[in-house]
Amino acid sequence: MSIFPPGPPGVFSYNYLMPSIRPTRAEIQAAANRTVPDVITPGLTLLFCGINPGLYTAAVQHHFARPGNRFWPALHLAGITPRLLDPSEERLLLEYGFGITNLAARATATAAELTREELAAGARILEEKVRRYQPGCLAVLGISAYRTAFARPEAQLGLQPETIGGRPVWVLPNPSGLNAHYRLEDLADLFRQARLAAETRRPEAGHG
Repeated sequence: MSIFPPGPPGVFSYNYLMPSIRPTRAEIQAAANRTVPDVITPGLTLLFCGINPGLYTAAVQHHFARPGNRFWPALHLAGITPRLLDPSEERLLLEYGFGITNLAARATATAAELTREELAAGARILEEKVRRYQPGCLAVLGISAYRTAFARPEAQLGLQPETIGGRPVWVLPNPSGLNAHYRLEDLADLFRQARLAAETRRPEAGHG
């Protein structure tokens, strides 16, 4: 059963319904430093890269699972998924040519708990991962984390002048519900731009 409320196609609510089975407060707190497996395979159209798993996400072992996170609605509005997916359906993304990874693997209550060294180390791992899996494009979700991890303090949202692992990079806003600077519609528009750019590269995905 989806955790999302029913409604007319294309109409979404920010007020997610909670699943009947959900982690307890103790289970969420116990998820600190856990990891969540990547959703990845070679030759994707676009690989999304979050900052790191939150505690709720680590507790349920599905990406962007915390109620209120706008990642999944933004994907649908951007035309990346044909319907609004439940986080538990994350592996369906592979069928559509998309995947998910993180800059830092360990779960924390907030991204602010990550050190500069952790982010820099994560950047090196991410570059190796991109070289290995060769997605058409990489999309990093979080401008501040991107600037720190890749030592690019002047970076702005959108397509970057540099590549990572030989692939084009888009920097997109963090879809967390706490990021009040961007409405869902704004996020979806930026996701759509990245999708369209990535789709133009799909024929050469997996090469060089």
